Amino acid sequence: MISGVIMGDMTVGLAVGATLQLMVLGVSTYGGASMPDFMTGAIIGTVYAVISGKGVQFAIGLAVPVGLLMVQLDVLARFTNTIFQHRMDKFINENNPDAAARNALWGTFSWGLSRAIPVFILLVVGNDVVKAILAIIPEWLTDGLKVSGHILPIVGIAILLRYLPTKRFISYLAIGFIAAAYLKIPMLGVALLGAALAYIHYQNEIEKLDAKPVNSENTDENGEYTNAEGEYEN
Repeated sequence: MISGVIMGDMTVGLAVGATLQLMVLGVSTYGGASMPDFMTGAIIGTVYAVISGKGVQFAIGLAVPVGLLMVQLDVLARFTNTIFQHRMDKFINENNPDAAARNALWGTFSWGLSRAIPVFILLVVGNDVVKAILAIIPEWLTDGLKVSGHILPIVGIAILLRYLPTKRFISYLAIGFIAAAYLKIPMLGVALLGAALAYIHYQNEIEKLDAKPVNSENTDENGEYTNAEGEYEN
């Protein structure tokens, strides 16, 4: 949104950012894992989309390789950040919490610069260079980027579905698909429908728990239910 405001087209910024977010809903940087930095890709994609006037899908297709390239800089930022991590351990062992806190703050600069420098370089080259690059890019490449921009959000949703209990809630998935694809309900309406279905499911689960008889003879010392043979029940 901020990139869109700066470039004078907040709608494009929101559309690019929201679509890229769909691609990474099922992905996160747990532990030391690195993932494509689509936030930086969204910034650069928004700039190119507004300058070129080629639309949101072109920006999304362009943001993907940028996000993949940023994986390498993410690894470099993590490597640099370990310097501050070790310094924090040293100061903690020396019972110097103020110095440890300062190093924790300094460690954020490695992350910030790994994102700020590529964006800064793009801004330094200016609109004329960007337009010249776009003029050189062949039409088949820009069309390919637009096609990939349509496909990639679907890949993100597919990744998300792999981590969710889809088989258990397949009926809810079907209702949402019918509402969006056939009834043409706006996304906000689909979200509200999902919230209502989630609340209904929650109420049903609460009723099941309330209806389940409690027998102190069939519980262990931790209060978990067991059957007549003493085996634990789900």
